[in-house]
Amino acid sequence: MNKLEVLYEDNHIIVVIKPCNVLSQGDNTGDFSMVEIVKEYLKEKYNKPGNVYLGLVHRLDRPVGGIMVFAKTSKAASRLSKSFLEHKVTKKYLAIIHGRMDKKGKLVDYLERTSNGNTIVSKNGKEAVLTYEELEYNKDNDCSLISVDLETGRHHQIRVQFASRGHYLLGDQRYGVEDKQQICLYCYYLAFEHPVTKQVLEFKKNPENKGYWTMFTL
Repeated sequence: MNKLEVLYEDNHIIVVIKPCNVLSQGDNTGDFSMVEIVKEYLKEKYNKPGNVYLGLVHRLDRPVGGIMVFAKTSKAASRLSKSFLEHKVTKKYLAIIHGRMDKKGKLVDYLERTSNGNTIVSKNGKEAVLTYEELEYNKDNDCSLISVDLETGRHHQIRVQFASRGHYLLGDQRYGVEDKQQICLYCYYLAFEHPVTKQVLEFKKNPENKGYWTMFTL
């Protein structure tokens, strides 16, 4: 496992980069997760015996990389969870979609998670809202680099909302086309109110310039 990249840390929270293809939290695969990685980092850094408290307050899908915040105390965890629940946290993603849409737009759908783990557009689903803006269009490869501001956090929301309009994400093996490259979805911006100091913290980090990302100026 690569060395943990820490963007910020104090007594209450820690902000880190989740590499692509690493779980946010453990599941039945038994694979190492960000929760375990960050706990190991804290145990080692502070020479703590036994278990270390770490609060998971949001998740990124396994193939998706980017910025994550964890709580180091239960008080911070409950306050951060409330901020996420009340949509007071700004989360923005970079994505590369097939084709081209309007320069800016708002997508509203109702999404339902099915028994096989996929998400579909369904009138019985929960409301899913995002806004997006085109940053660059690559004419040679007919694809667009976009910034996505997620207003709701539904399962596979970004991937499904664009794919349902014929603009699947490059590298999306589930909702796109047969493609062995890494999915082009990355949480590059996170802003929230500190759970204790109330200061607004803002973090930015672009994905590594490899794979499909090299088609654009990051």
